Amino acid sequence: MERAELVEALRQRGLRMTEQRRLVLEALADAADHISAEQILERVQADAPQLNISTVYRTLEALEDAGLVYHSHLGHSMSQWHVTGVEEVHQHLVCEVCGDVQRVSLEDFLPYQLALEKRYGFHADPRHFAVFGRCKKCSSSG
Repeated sequence: MERAELVEALRQRGLRMTEQRRLVLEALADAADHISAEQILERVQADAPQLNISTVYRTLEALEDAGLVYHSHLGHSMSQWHVTGVEEVHQHLVCEVCGDVQRVSLEDFLPYQLALEKRYGFHADPRHFAVFGRCKKCSSSG
């Protein structure tokens, strides 16, 4: 999303573009992949040394409530964040041996999601969790 689009998206949701939101969104948009709140703080501290980790987390939560970012849990590490709409929403496969994270389409999880809904009446949001196991390389190496 471009800055003007982000400003408009925030405005439509009753929020304004604060300096903290701008810095956090820019760090997210510039990230090649998912990024932790700690990594965001590292990236913005040169421009905003007064920013602290609590402010980053509060900003991320407000942006997630506004539907502009989302987070995923990719194992024992902290939550990883991503701008909504930057690319197709996806699921993660995490190798418990080498730590590799592979992205897969949510379409692959639709049968599982529908089964949870039918059997338990549970409406799963698969963006916020990962599937753990062994990648192809680690499975074949023993």
